[in-house]
Amino acid sequence: MLTADQKARENDASLSDLNKAIADKAIFTRQKEERIASIKRTKAALGSPLEQYRINSILYYEYQKFQIDSAVSYALRNSALAKSMGRSDLIVRSGLDLANIYFPLNKFLEANDILESINPRRISRNQLADYYAAKAEFYEHYLANNENDEYQSRVGLYQDSLLAVLDHNSIDYQVNSTVRNIKLGYTKKAENFILNILKTKDKNTPDYAMFTYLLGIDYAKQNENTKAIRYYAESAALDVKFAIKDNASMQELALLLNATGDIDNAYRCTQSAIEDALFSDSKFRTLHISEFYAIINTAYLKKEAKQKDQLRLYLILISALSIFLAGVAVYVYKQMKRESRMKKALNSTTVQLSELNRTLNSTNLRLNEANSALLEANKIKEVYIAQFFDLCSAYINKLENFRKVLNKKASEKHLDELIKILRSPAMVNEEVDELYKIFDRIFLSLYPNFISGFNSLLIPEERISVKPGELLNTELRIYALVRLGITDSAQIAAFLRYSLSTIYNYRTSARNKAALSRDSFEQSVMKIGLIEA
Repeated sequence: MLTADQKARENDASLSDLNKAIADKAIFTRQKEERIASIKRTKAALGSPLEQYRINSILYYEYQKFQIDSAVSYALRNSALAKSMGRSDLIVRSGLDLANIYFPLNKFLEANDILESINPRRISRNQLADYYAAKAEFYEHYLANNENDEYQSRVGLYQDSLLAVLDHNSIDYQVNSTVRNIKLGYTKKAENFILNILKTKDKNTPDYAMFTYLLGIDYAKQNENTKAIRYYAESAALDVKFAIKDNASMQELALLLNATGDIDNAYRCTQSAIEDALFSDSKFRTLHISEFYAIINTAYLKKEAKQKDQLRLYLILISALSIFLAGVAVYVYKQMKRESRMKKALNSTTVQLSELNRTLNSTNLRLNEANSALLEANKIKEVYIAQFFDLCSAYINKLENFRKVLNKKASEKHLDELIKILRSPAMVNEEVDELYKIFDRIFLSLYPNFISGFNSLLIPEERISVKPGELLNTELRIYALVRLGITDSAQIAAFLRYSLSTIYNYRTSARNKAALSRDSFEQSVMKIGLIEA
């Protein structure tokens, strides 16, 4: 269930899409005209009457909702071709096309004459469906101008007849059964059916436009105006994109927007609907829209007049406020001049006090820095002394154990094993690794943010990530020693058991990756963790 805010946002999005489509209407119209011109070029190369009939039919359907006079022209041409070929089925087809295109021209007598000339018992099932649809459409259009209960019942009769002959899986059946349910008041049934259908349809198709229009009608009948506006807007936007000029969605949307107080959008939709009706020469749409155009236009003009009145009021208020502010400015200026004279007398004293404050602040800063340095030094000393004793004790124990092992081997005359133990670097390597781990642990306990601090001194793409289970890698360990004040490469090489050139290369590489000056890089490393001290 959508909240009122969510529904409003969906409406805003639908109306925004519609307004964009209206702004680009000329582009869609030109695309339609180019498509029709391409079809006409195809027709010019054809000679067979039947092929001409087929292309005329395509052009008829292109023009049917675009330019009605042109659609009439192609329907008449097909009627003549059908008679010249002696094809009764094509005569019926062209007759139905002509009747359908007469409806929006309000040529009801001519349309009725054509429909009365067709014997429904002598036509195919497909044409019978088109015949019933045309009869229902005839009475629908006629009822729009002449309320009549008998004609209303005939609409229902022909719609039921149409549904009886249509394939229940066809799109025509889905559309017409939905229309029938809405007319009979089964609005919830129609709503659920359309919502399920829309899930299966591509949004950029005429079918989607038709079903969203029907859903708009359905919601309007349920007085769900917010939802009705959304689906009318979606349908109207698609009509604009398909260059459908003889459309109903835009007019229904304009009426509903006006009824709900959205005058700006109602006026914009009305203007677009009038343009389309005049372009297509749809007498039916022109007559229908003229009935409410004056109402919407009057409401729009009233709103414009009200906005102008508000603007005049705002201008008067702004002018009055400007005069008041000018008076305040003069008063403030005089006060400032008086205060300026007083400030000049206090100026020299203030300058002296400021200078004294700066001196005191500078002294305090140096004292704080000295205290920080002392705290850091004391902390390092305390930790190192404790760790030193632990480490010495551990190494004494290890040497004692090692002595016992060697003594045992010597006592038992296991000289080969003794020599093997003495020659093996394994113990030394293990102790070195253990020493590095102890160093890493002690160092990171003193400077827990050293790695992030060091990385902040490097350019982003060169920052270091340690492997899982690793505390410091070689490069970080080198600069950990630098942070502790061991800057001599020979001392670092001896501690880490690397050559002097290797240490030099590591330090040069790090300086080359520095985000700051290379010369001040190691000085910056020395300051890492200073605040924590």
